[in-house]
Amino acid sequence: MHSALVRVQNVFGFFTTVAFCTAIAIALSGTVIPQVPSASLALRNVQVVKGRPHYHSPKKEEYAHIKFDLDADLTSLFNWNTKQLFVWVTAKYPSRVASEPPSQAVIWDAIISSESQKKPSTPFTLYSYLTTPTKPSLKARRPSKSKQAVELPSGLVRLKNSKPKYQITDISGQLSGTSNVTLQIGWNVQPWVGALTWTMAEESSWARWRGIKGGASEAFDMPSLKVKGVNQEVVKGSGKPEKAAEASPIVK
Repeated sequence: MHSALVRVQNVFGFFTTVAFCTAIAIALSGTVIPQVPSASLALRNVQVVKGRPHYHSPKKEEYAHIKFDLDADLTSLFNWNTKQLFVWVTAKYPSRVASEPPSQAVIWDAIISSESQKKPSTPFTLYSYLTTPTKPSLKARRPSKSKQAVELPSGLVRLKNSKPKYQITDISGQLSGTSNVTLQIGWNVQPWVGALTWTMAEESSWARWRGIKGGASEAFDMPSLKVKGVNQEVVKGSGKPEKAAEASPIVK
């Protein structure tokens, strides 16, 4: 008869083999789920300022402050194997040297968690559920209007006149007069099991996955600086731009 140690080794080896095969099956199952992301990205206004973009900047240089509107539907990127989604918006513009590739700078990013990550289920949550009274108080049933928020499914992004999280600088220290600048959205899907997947171009496809529909703004030019150091502003859209204080981005 086999010893106890040999039996434990056999059971552990069988368990790791089954776990490995199950992980492969879970990773491949995401390829049969359709992915049809879409997004609409538009420039609201852009300002070019000369100064220190950060408190630790050693010298003054030109930097751009871009506000934008984003309406994206990335819900198809979420499935039962999706843990979270990393989304970003970049400003792409040609390099000053024709032989070099275009420059890209991230102006906004966010992490969108799946529904299971928003309200994770653990033994502690089960214990709190069992110990919580079944009938909440009247005050708990009626939350204040100031605390009420719009609940959107994971993958929907609604940004109106949003401020950038990061300001654009160039290695040359000059941005004024830069032409053919576009805003583009990108993402990185982080699954529970399997490889990371990245942004797919609009006309590309793989299996039942399709590239993003839209996802890029119209080309625009950076404004030039005035002689007296007062920055100019390029505004897109009808009417006057909204105040930045009125912007209320919602990402779920």
